[in-house]
Amino acid sequence: MFGSSKSNRESQLVVDALIGSQVVIRGDVEFSGGLYVEGRIHGKVIAAEGASGATLTVAEHGVIEGEIRAQVVVISGRLDGDVHASEKVELTPSARVNGNVHYQVVEMNAGAQLNGRLIHASSPVAALPAPEGEAAEGKGGTAARRKLAEAMA
Repeated sequence: MFGSSKSNRESQLVVDALIGSQVVIRGDVEFSGGLYVEGRIHGKVIAAEGASGATLTVAEHGVIEGEIRAQVVVISGRLDGDVHASEKVELTPSARVNGNVHYQVVEMNAGAQLNGRLIHASSPVAALPAPEGEAAEGKGGTAARRKLAEAMA
């Protein structure tokens, strides 16, 4: 009555290149369109500059040991490295990620494992302000020491 329980992602999956389960690539991979990885990649996997809609899908038995950069990243397998997704990251229940995930939108299903940090792409890392006492006097805190010496005298 309410339709299939599967996500829209499966019906919209476009695969322009497939790395089969028996394939091992040692080196960086640059792609555009849809890349589906069932094998192993030892190196960076990066969407070509200016490639719109670049989607990387790592299948349940797929393994990538290196950094990933793409618009949309769907991980069902294992990743040892950081993810940089300019649009969306999806971690399915079988995903195993050892690295940081930089995202705009993240979908993390129950069962997915992440050993790293989730970092929202639009939130800049700001330095914390110095404590009030140290901001004016510097790191030495000489004014505070003077006050203490005067109080003790």
